[in-house]
Amino acid sequence: MSGQDAIGGAPGPEVIEAIARDAIARLPAEFATHLGDVVLIVEEFADDETLAALGIDHPLDLTGLYHGRPVGEKSSMDSGSLPDRIHLYRRAILDEWVETGVRLDDLVVHVTIHEIGHHFGLSDADMHALEDAVDDARA
Repeated sequence: MSGQDAIGGAPGPEVIEAIARDAIARLPAEFATHLGDVVLIVEEFADDETLAALGIDHPLDLTGLYHGRPVGEKSSMDSGSLPDRIHLYRRAILDEWVETGVRLDDLVVHVTIHEIGHHFGLSDADMHALEDAVDDARA
């Protein structure tokens, strides 16, 4: 159903992915050049193992997750390891969207930039500045 679930008309994973990819495309060049090998994955929920490892009791409490080593911690010894991954958890994002009333595209951009920030080892303040740069590029 072109971007929506058959039940309730909720945006499907391809909508979440398209918003996230648009945000990534709007990143400043110095960030975008280091994201070529990062895999973006949209899933319904985090799996039980991931939730347990993070000490999270309910799958709706995790909207996104970065798996990998921050750019500054990588070394040539990392060859053969899995690629870095950004997971966006659709149902948790939709739940937060409904609860907060924040626009869906703003929420997905926020979660995506936050996870990208982990890839670069950024502070929360730096993540907010990066999100502002993406928002300016969207305007």
